Amino acid sequence: MVKISSAAPMRWFSLAVSALLLYSTMTRIGTGGECSAYRMAAFSCDVTPPIGHSLSASLGVSAVTSIADPLMAYGWILYGEGEPVVLVSVDWCGIGNEAHDGWRTQIAEAARTTRDRVLVCTIHQHDAPLVDWRAEQLLAGVDQPGKVVDLSWHESVLERVSEVVGSAADRSVEISHVGVGESEVERIASNRRIFGTDGRVVRFRGSASQDPALQEAPEGLVDPKLKLISFWNQEQPIASLAVYATHPMSFYGKGEVSSDFVGLARRWMENEVSRGVHFYANGCGGNLAAGKYNDGSQASRIELAERLHRAWVSAWKSTRKTPLEIARFHSANMNLLPREEIGFRQSDFERLLRNEDAALSERVRAAFGLSWLNRCTDLQHGLDLPMIDFGVAKLLLLPGEPFVEYQLFAQQAAPDSMVFTLGYGDYGPCYIPYDKAYEEGGYEPGAWSFVGPGVERRVQAAIDDVLSDERKPLR
Repeated sequence: MVKISSAAPMRWFSLAVSALLLYSTMTRIGTGGECSAYRMAAFSCDVTPPIGHSLSASLGVSAVTSIADPLMAYGWILYGEGEPVVLVSVDWCGIGNEAHDGWRTQIAEAARTTRDRVLVCTIHQHDAPLVDWRAEQLLAGVDQPGKVVDLSWHESVLERVSEVVGSAADRSVEISHVGVGESEVERIASNRRIFGTDGRVVRFRGSASQDPALQEAPEGLVDPKLKLISFWNQEQPIASLAVYATHPMSFYGKGEVSSDFVGLARRWMENEVSRGVHFYANGCGGNLAAGKYNDGSQASRIELAERLHRAWVSAWKSTRKTPLEIARFHSANMNLLPREEIGFRQSDFERLLRNEDAALSERVRAAFGLSWLNRCTDLQHGLDLPMIDFGVAKLLLLPGEPFVEYQLFAQQAAPDSMVFTLGYGDYGPCYIPYDKAYEEGGYEPGAWSFVGPGVERRVQAAIDDVLSDERKPLR
């Protein structure tokens, strides 16, 4: 019989406690220890529509005639405290309402996480698909006025993206450092809203213009900075994300599918940095475009891409790396109320949808408006404002096409971090102006803004809420 010392149980207990502490140090967020608590799996997937598919540039009127370059979905899965967090940036015009929920739900299943922890945004190229499931079903029920998206093809794309996410989950890499950098972008974005002396909008400056008056008008309010966040395994880059605010079109609307000048600059950046996955997301570019500096030619596309690429490279070279010590996920929820005036009521949209004499673009708008109204009746499921706090940087996603003022507001709300404000999350509300814009007039607070005055207070309150250091992480 082996005699056991009375001190043995204490030694075993001590060893067990030490092992538990070691495990905790290796797995919990914010340890700052040599063994990182974080891992990341980056991925990409082709989401190019086939020849003949509709494009959002003309709301279903035109179709794909050729493919200049593929449309892509890029993203990463971040592992740390709690369930994984997924970010996906898609070369599409928009993904709204139930379709946006569908993307998040299916990707969440593939990444083995929950829908609230999946961030899906689009870059908003117009030679690209635009999807809203309910809107498409409504259009199909009124004598087939036209398709905005082929739902069976869309389902196959989502399945493919989910498969890529699922396979990426098995190839995660340890993340030791986070990097941030920024650089000024020259001669790309300009404000689309040109004001007269009375403070009202007198001219609209879109993505391309050959009008000297529009080219000579002041640039207006923009955010001139491209911001870059990167993730590293010691000296090896694993993934990076560049964010800049503007409508991303140059030469477009002719049936030629392209990720446009932002995609071209992205491809050059991928070649420049041979390791890792490097991609792009749009900021709050609802009232910004390249119209001051773009004449709509193919040559201008190259020039815009070169300017964006120069700023991207400069931001990369200026990157400051620090140990990744926190990666906290937060989320705020808000209900944006539907617009109540004449022309935006359910009966107005239904009448327009059934009007065979109305332009197809107007009937499409009616279907999207009805889809948004349906969304607003479900007060238990508002719009999420997800945010990931990396300490030195905070990454926030807003819905719709938000004005650049919200991006600048978010930066002021968290001045101690570099705030990356992404737009074009859930596309359901479409344009999200500031309140005074409805008095100033112009295109953006017009027919394609399904929210009305009062939206500014709600969005700003949600931004304050999610960026606040006092808020507890969402479990």
